[in-house]
Amino acid sequence: GTIFFSGCVLGCIYCQNREIALNMHGRKIGIDRLAEICLELMERGAHNINLVTPSNYTNLLKDTLKIAKSQLKIPIVWNSSGYETVQNLKKLDGLVDIYLPDFKYSDDDLAWEYSHAKGYRKIAFDAISEMRRQQPDDVFGDDGMMQKGVIVRHLVLPGALENTKGVLQDISSIDDTMYVSLMGQYFPTPNVENHPILSRRITEDEYDQ
Repeated sequence: GTIFFSGCVLGCIYCQNREIALNMHGRKIGIDRLAEICLELMERGAHNINLVTPSNYTNLLKDTLKIAKSQLKIPIVWNSSGYETVQNLKKLDGLVDIYLPDFKYSDDDLAWEYSHAKGYRKIAFDAISEMRRQQPDDVFGDDGMMQKGVIVRHLVLPGALENTKGVLQDISSIDDTMYVSLMGQYFPTPNVENHPILSRRITEDEYDQ
């Protein structure tokens, strides 16, 4: 039951969802209507309510989730870039069942060059630590689908294997039992067609390493 939110706290030059994330494509709805949409998705058979790039709307969403959670029987997923404050995440304590953050960079120079994000590593580390505090146990239903917990994603970037190794080490230091989705589906978007590194695809050897 995926709901995309316009805008993103990052400005990744290789963004694969640019129209929504950076170009603010979308339509305005109110808190009550958003809660209704969550319930409608459940009635249509959705396994969860997957809120994508929601961080800019935390103050509004906490009120929406309080309304929806009184009737929802499926998990709420917070699907974010990982670049968000602990202060904001504390507002969601008890409202989000599954956190699905990215951990993009252990190299802050890459974070600035590729996503215009200052101090990404510590911010993401602290954010994911808070997510784990709120959801310390990974719980699965009889169908094998997660009901509560944390899954951290990392997109392998070309020429950045040390960055990936650093990210995995950081995740392990938060909790070495945490689930990780290591993604190799990077592809060069038109925005990076002239970039000396990002203009090429991930090789199998890079991903295997």
